[in-house]
Amino acid sequence: MAIYEGIATATQPRSSARRVDRRLLLGMLVLNDILIVLTSFAVAYAVRFWSGLPFFNEGWVNPQFYAAVVLAMTPVYLTLFHIYGLYNPVNLLGGATEYARMFNAVTTGMLLVIIVSFLFPEFVVARGFLLLSWGLLVVCGMTGRFMVRRFVYAQRQAGRFVDRALIIGANPEGIAIAEQLRSAKVNGMHIIGFIDDYLPVGSEPIPGVPVLSTSASFALQIRLHDIDTVIVANTAMMREQLLSLYSTLDTFQDVEVRLASGLFELLTTGVRVREEGFVPLLVLNKTRITGVHLIAKTILDYTIAATALILLLPFFIIIAYLIKRDSPGPIIYRRRVVGQGRREFDAFKLRTMHVDGDRLLTPEQKRELEEHGKLKDDPRITRVGAFLRKYSLDELPQLVNVLRGEMSLIGPRMITRQELEKFGKWQHNLSTVKPGLTGLWQVSGRSDLSYEDRVRLDMHYIRNHTIWLDLQILFQTIPALLTGRGAY
Repeated sequence: MAIYEGIATATQPRSSARRVDRRLLLGMLVLNDILIVLTSFAVAYAVRFWSGLPFFNEGWVNPQFYAAVVLAMTPVYLTLFHIYGLYNPVNLLGGATEYARMFNAVTTGMLLVIIVSFLFPEFVVARGFLLLSWGLLVVCGMTGRFMVRRFVYAQRQAGRFVDRALIIGANPEGIAIAEQLRSAKVNGMHIIGFIDDYLPVGSEPIPGVPVLSTSASFALQIRLHDIDTVIVANTAMMREQLLSLYSTLDTFQDVEVRLASGLFELLTTGVRVREEGFVPLLVLNKTRITGVHLIAKTILDYTIAATALILLLPFFIIIAYLIKRDSPGPIIYRRRVVGQGRREFDAFKLRTMHVDGDRLLTPEQKRELEEHGKLKDDPRITRVGAFLRKYSLDELPQLVNVLRGEMSLIGPRMITRQELEKFGKWQHNLSTVKPGLTGLWQVSGRSDLSYEDRVRLDMHYIRNHTIWLDLQILFQTIPALLTGRGAY
């Protein structure tokens, strides 16, 4: 009994702090939403009735009427935000789902106003006001949620708004989950340790994350370490063990249980749960990047690629002349590579090698090339080619591949069908995104990296992709190209 009293006393401050954080977050969200609703309606009213824009017809200007509408709609919108799960921690602070729910809630609110205007003819609201209000609420609502996220992410660096997690199973799946959660710095999950029946207690499957106990005493560890979330790597346990574990976890009403699928290597694409005959089934997305991030990435790709091709046209003419003068052969080299969905295509590059360059290789160089895919001092490279490779200028024709939808500006390295085998169990992940003109490998050392490091960086990009990561890589690419580090 004494030990449990000690545990309760030790964990009470942490529990109280987390409750304060949750209430603070909820209060911030409600206050943020109230300000956004009031501001959006006020700006819409001012633009519709005071701007004097020619495409707005004269309407019934009644400040008292519209003030009453706004005051009535504010609690309605707060209720809709609650109904759409915008105050539920499960839907907050990660992914595009929160923004989609905001869009749906705002649209539902406007539909309610339209329905009321049909049912009660004396209730007349200017259509321009409604349209402006809807647009402002969508944009400002998403922006407000974005700013709240940034605040919470910053606070997580100081240890606030963080859930304490326990992983059941220190097998390869459990370890991979822990490493992924630790690498995502703003995910709000602090991994306390593992529960495992096979590794010795106190050992560390990954540095800083020990095995705390066996499954026989995991309930004690939940109390002892004040755990908020239990993540179950179900491939680490037998079916009977899992059923017994879930039965025990039912007694912890405040602890959230998350079940890993057992297919960690395949699930970088994200999943949906679909019921068929009341049986929940996991549906794997065919692509990793979807929704808002896909739209933003597509706009970024086509805008920059088209602009760059136009601006670089004089450069291409000069380089084409130099390549032809330096050595005989075509200007463009086509490399057959594997893209999204394992579809093969020709990636365009400026030719940097002699056409019959393989005859210049020594047996030792051939072995090194087969093992590493690169040569530090490659005799096949022409004089102009060496310059182009140093600054990655030979890759610029791939802007055409971007416009053709075969590549993206930012993504994993493009690889051949033969290289795909080196990715082993991660092959599926690589085929869920388009290869990139630049990427984490480009800004992290390029050819100085080992093949294992290149694979690791590609997997990190795929698992953690956001449009903000793309922009960060894009800005880091410029100094990486200017220095020429790791390029050969």
